[in-house]
Amino acid sequence: MEACKDAGLAKSIGVSNFNRRQLEMILNKPGLKHKPVSNQVECHPYFTQPKLLEFCRQHDIVIVGYSPLGTSRDETWVNVSSPPLLEDPVLNAIGKKYNKTAAQVALRFSIQRGVVVIPKSFNPQRIRENFQIFDFSLTEKEMKEIEALNKNVRYVELLMWRDHPEYPFNDEY
Repeated sequence: MEACKDAGLAKSIGVSNFNRRQLEMILNKPGLKHKPVSNQVECHPYFTQPKLLEFCRQHDIVIVGYSPLGTSRDETWVNVSSPPLLEDPVLNAIGKKYNKTAAQVALRFSIQRGVVVIPKSFNPQRIRENFQIFDFSLTEKEMKEIEALNKNVRYVELLMWRDHPEYPFNDEY
């Protein structure tokens, strides 16, 4: 990847689903020329990843949160034992206060934490709503209420790779 960046084929280097240990392996690599600028990981109010977020902040690595609204309920690849995020009463109550959806509150929460979000939708109305999160801010109290929703449970477990020696989800963070 460094050779691609040096050749002008990549503007920057990012990684996905790296845990702290895996990031440290890169950061401590002798002769490292270009560290990753982003780490794309699952991140939402039910899985806030505070330790990984802090580690990445300390190393100027931006967290890009996938599944910031939870995810589809497809049990072939998703842990459906966690409740649907967008039905959460706290998110919905805060949304009602601002005339916003639970999804908009969840996205705003991530943005205020410094997490870049990449929500997925095919619905034009929801795509528009996903952009309408910059006309309100959550209070410190509301941020704490949403942080308290953390269940430390992944929707996307990638179990098909759990036997791989570098499966990233065996470590704490």
